[in-house]
Amino acid sequence: MKRLYSLISLLAVASAVNLNAELNNLSQAEDKAGWKLLFDGKSMEHLRGYKKDKPGAAWKVEDGAIKLAGKGGGDLMTKEKYQFFELYLEWNLPKGGNSGIIYRVAEINGPSYKTGPEVQIFSKMKAGGKTDAGSCYALYAPKVANLKPNGEWNSVRLIIKPGNHVEHHMNGELLCSYQLGSEDWKKRVAASKFKNWPEFATIDKGHICLQDHGGTVWFRNLKIRVLK
Repeated sequence: MKRLYSLISLLAVASAVNLNAELNNLSQAEDKAGWKLLFDGKSMEHLRGYKKDKPGAAWKVEDGAIKLAGKGGGDLMTKEKYQFFELYLEWNLPKGGNSGIIYRVAEINGPSYKTGPEVQIFSKMKAGGKTDAGSCYALYAPKVANLKPNGEWNSVRLIIKPGNHVEHHMNGELLCSYQLGSEDWKKRVAASKFKNWPEFATIDKGHICLQDHGGTVWFRNLKIRVLK
């Protein structure tokens, strides 16, 4: 029986090691397909703060993840600009948490969301909730609700294809899709607070921001590939 318990323990350790080895890395297939790591589990060298030359002090690397804890963070932003791309990442929030992925951001007067649409990261979700997890904030709601319990990791794929077709995927399911600049898009923007922000969603190629909404959030497995 002791030998059985020892074997089980060894298998558990091996499984944990394999899982950790897969985090913040590219597979051979991903590398061949053109994916690039934005975070290797140790360094934030590909990121900086919005309107800053380095990440805000509250952004830390902890246990193979990027963690925002405390004040002094500000939005964390890619150094590079992207137009058409597929972004993959995993996020984790405590109960009541709030953040977002804001894309095609320009550094102008005001916050990042004055130019970039947002994939909402939130600790609640329902189908049809325009400000819930997975939505294009205040514009397009998720069609399904598949949020994992608070404290568990959720995976996101944000895809912007040539022609400006956008898709939000979470935990393996398509949540919503839309066409930037379409008549439907313009109608929804005109009926929202964004109508007062003339530069909103007008940037063809911009930065990707991870939002500081004032609370703790974790990110890991950040990777991206450019689409042509």
